[in-house]
Formats: sequence, structure tokens, C-alpha cells
Amino acid sequence: MGERTFLGRLRCSVCGVECGATPQAACPECFGPLEPVYDREAQYRSIERSPIPQREGTLWRYAEFLPVDGAPRAGLESGWTPLRRARRLAQIVGVRTLWIKDDTVNRPSLSFKDRVVAVSLTKALEFGLEVAACASTGNLANALAAQAARAGMKAVVLVPDDLERAKILFSSAHGARVVPIRGVYDKVNRLCAEAADALGWAIVNVNLRAYYAEGSKTVGFEIAEQLGWRLPRHVVVPMAGGSLITKIRKSFREFVGLGLVRDAPCSLHGAQPDGCSPIVRAVRSGAKEVTPVTPKTVVRSLAIGDPADGPRALETIRSSGGSAAAPTDEEVLESIEILARTEGVFAETAGGVTLAGAQRLVREGAIGPDDEVVLAITGHGLKTVEALEPRARIGPSIDANLDALRAWLAP
Repeated sequence: MGERTFLGRLRCSVCGVECGATPQAACPECFGPLEPVYDREAQYRSIERSPIPQREGTLWRYAEFLPVDGAPRAGLESGWTPLRRARRLAQIVGVRTLWIKDDTVNRPSLSFKDRVVAVSLTKALEFGLEVAACASTGNLANALAAQAARAGMKAVVLVPDDLERAKILFSSAHGARVVPIRGVYDKVNRLCAEAADALGWAIVNVNLRAYYAEGSKTVGFEIAEQLGWRLPRHVVVPMAGGSLITKIRKSFREFVGLGLVRDAPCSLHGAQPDGCSPIVRAVRSGAKEVTPVTPKTVVRSLAIGDPADGPRALETIRSSGGSAAAPTDEEVLESIEILARTEGVFAETAGGVTLAGAQRLVREGAIGPDDEVVLAITGHGLKTVEALEPRARIGPSIDANLDALRAWLAP
């Protein structure tokens, strides 16, 4: 495994044109998104020789399904995060069986973005590119900074200038050049698109996007394997650009296609904060297209008003029989606390969106009380502590004596 590529070419998901596996942002004919095409027979032969359950506990246990040539060169400890049974939280949500796919403990930067960076930086090194860059709402910048440092690459991260302080300091500590940009994420992303051609950088979510996005499939691969090689009935996924939910769906289809899991109904549900919910609005209104919005939410990691993968996320939700929900910021913050206090998982604001969205979907009947649900929790709460500061219930300081402690504890 890892001695040859299982990647053939890139194919446009809109017009079907195929092109070589090179750094390119979009289809050369229609500018549609590009998807890797794999050699299924080679995948099957490789897995027969080296069964997946016998491999190391990282995302690279699924190397046949990732668009790399040879051995991995980044993210050597990333992935294979816990799938936690959440019994106490299930009672609050109102479902029979609830699981948390917990990427708050992903390595090295405590978010699912470690997965996509592992793949994209490995590919950048294969292409001989020396500078890794990205447009980010924070988690991607952190993952890129940490993994580029270990790989010996220079890193440049472009972020909105109102980003949470912890995310900026994390990237800076790893040696990345942090470039704050005035305006929302969509402006940052447009600048990165211009820089990709002009500066020759490996911008992971622009000219390496076809490879980068495939790393998200490992979330779905792990869920299926950790459930005992089967699909869950429901998965609730936070949405920013919309890629993650589409890649989880793709991962399930690829496992079904190779006979690794049995095909079964599995609904994919999306969640966005009410203050930035263009995909959810399209789902709930029955619209055929996603209309961009101007973000206004405390959930900065999901504050992408013009989601690049919005149309595909819309199709994924509808074709799987899923739905979508957009909780308020207040519901999001409350859900962060509920998750931490019932299951000991401290999630960032995107995790609050996932849980609050799931609760809405159960109340609306999109998810039944006897169903099994997986919540995709994508990042650690220490990155977004500012959002919870107004809700903190911390008493005044006391003197270091027992009488003072008893007085403090008294009702």
C-alpha cells in the first residue's frame, strides 16, 4: 500500500470533462468542480492484500481512497478519532441511539481540518510546491500551520481580521505568516483565488481543492468502520462551504461500491447558524439554487455566505432523504454547554450548531425517536472561548481558608 497511486484523472462533476491530475482550481472547460477518479479494481486488490482493520489508526488506513502517489508526507497522526456513544445526551435530544464523531481530539490542531490538510500537503509535496497557503475561518489555518511546520514547508494563511484570537495565535505560533483581511471570508477566498495563479503557491482550498476535499471522506469511512462496517440511519453535519456533508455521502457510496458495507437508508442532514444559512434556506424553501447571504453570527467557522459546494450539498441532502436546520446563536451557545456537561466534549461553535440543529430536526419529525443518529463534531471549544464568556458563571475570588470556601459554597 502506498507504492502506487489509485488515482487516475480528475473529472468535472458538471460537464464530465476529464483532465490530468495537476494543480488546478476548476474544470478548464466550464469552471465546474473537479473530482478525482480512482481505479476501483486496484483499490479492491490492495484491500484484499492488506485488510483495513489491520492497519495503523490514522486516516491513512484508507490510502486507496485518497488521491496521493506513494507514501503520506503529512498528517501522519491525523484521523481515527473516537465515535462516542452519547447515552445521556440521547435522552435530551430525544432519540434512541446517539453517537458523537469527535474530531475535537483530532491531531495536531483539534479539528477535522487536519484530515484535508494531510491529503493536500502530501499532494503539494508530490507536485514540488514549496509554499502552502489557504483562505480560512480559522480551523484550516491552524491545521495548515501545524502540518506545514512539521513538513518543512512555508505557510501563509489569509483570514478575516475579526477571527477568534486563539486561532490567530495558534497559526502564528507554528510559524505561519498570518494575513488578516478586512471583510468577510468570501473576500478572503476571492483574494486567494487570484494569488493561486499569480504567486504559484499550493493554496489547498483553491488550486489543490480537488485533492484537499477528499480528506473529508475519512470522517465517513471511520463512522462506517467504527459502527461495525455499517451505515448509520442519520448523520447531522455542520455546513460552511458545504463540502464535508457531500464527502461523507461519497465515502459511504465508495464503501458500498466495494462491498465493504451493505447499502442501507442513510439520511444526511445539514446544519448552519441562522445568521449564515444559505444552504439551509434553499433546502427548506425548495429552491433549486443556493442564494448567497451576508454572514451575521457568532459561529465564525461557518460564516461563509457564498458556499462553494452549496449546490452539491443541496443535492446530497435531498437525494439522501435528509433535511436541514438553522438554530439561533443562543441555541448554539446553549448546546455547547449541554454537550460539555452531558458527555464531556467541549466543542467550538460549529459543534453547537450540529447539536442544536439535531434537536430541531427531532422536534420537527425529520429524525424519529427510535432512530440512530451520528453528530459530526468538528472542532475543539478552546478555539472559540470568546463566544461563551458572557455565559460563564464564575464566582468572585476568595481567601485561602476553609470558612471562606464554605461561605462560597453556601446557597
